[in-house]
Amino acid sequence: MYKKGEASQLRQAFWTAFGQYVAPVPSAEGLKVNWVNYKTGFKHVYFRMRADNKTGSIGIELTHPDAGIQELFFLQFTELKSLLHATLGEPWEWVLHTTDEHGQLISRIHKDIAPVNVFNQDDWPALISFFKPRIIALDAFWTDARYSFEALK
Repeated sequence: MYKKGEASQLRQAFWTAFGQYVAPVPSAEGLKVNWVNYKTGFKHVYFRMRADNKTGSIGIELTHPDAGIQELFFLQFTELKSLLHATLGEPWEWVLHTTDEHGQLISRIHKDIAPVNVFNQDDWPALISFFKPRIIALDAFWTDARYSFEALK
């Protein structure tokens, strides 16, 4: 077990290392992008990567506080499901209306990897190899798909 400060430092070190590893990769539009804190340009639509002592996860999270609007965003993603899966090269799990670790209502489209431990540096290559191609593919998907969401802004 790690103390809280040690765990925080290891987690921060991983995300710093990941950020440095993918920093040279331009976005699908050829621009510089902060891959760790990817900006979709839509409030309540996030591309999130998470890692803990058991799993790694990457996904699209919809966090609009209005459940109906959140569902509209989810349904719009559903309309683009075949494009998303084709761009990613794999199917992801789709979950409408669940709760996050803070008890907030969210919807997620995600892919997980297990067992991996962000606190074990030996697992970092597996986590980086998992996250890198998927966040780049999400960016490629979003470059074309984001226009389908303009009416929901």
